[in-house]
Amino acid sequence: MRKLKNNELERISVADFKSAKKTPIIVVLDNVRSAMNVGSVFRTADAFIIEKIYLCGITATPPNKEIMKTALGANDSVDWEYIKDTKDIIAKLKGKKHHIIGVEQTKNATFLNNFEPLNKKVVLVFGHEVFGVSQEVIDLCDECIEIPQFGTKHSLNISVSVGVVLWEVWQKMN
Repeated sequence: MRKLKNNELERISVADFKSAKKTPIIVVLDNVRSAMNVGSVFRTADAFIIEKIYLCGITATPPNKEIMKTALGANDSVDWEYIKDTKDIIAKLKGKKHHIIGVEQTKNATFLNNFEPLNKKVVLVFGHEVFGVSQEVIDLCDECIEIPQFGTKHSLNISVSVGVVLWEVWQKMN
């Protein structure tokens, strides 16, 4: 077995990414405080050709040194937009009949492994590292999904959560 070199991976260019058919997933970051987590989300969104990221509230935006460090240029490929109030973009996307899903531990949340995406665009909302998705935003969601966990900790790091959820949802859509 031989490790592949980067030039053997046949990745697309940023220009090709911009014109590529996108996975019908939008990511919303609700007051994510760590710019390094934001950069990681960009990089994961690039990996799965996600349509767009909305950065809301206190969430850092490019250009930012810490975002650049972890995004490794994915902030140039993935479309993004800053919206001050998360509730505003959720209401707008809900008006477009997108399926709004909070990734949060709530009463009656669906475990990720049991989640089946509907035949419409999916909006995944991820929240603050300590406080999660705000209750005001949860109240606007169509449903919530939760990553099953079995250890002593209450949650995963947001960048890890985004990776796990995007992979699972991407697989189910493809």
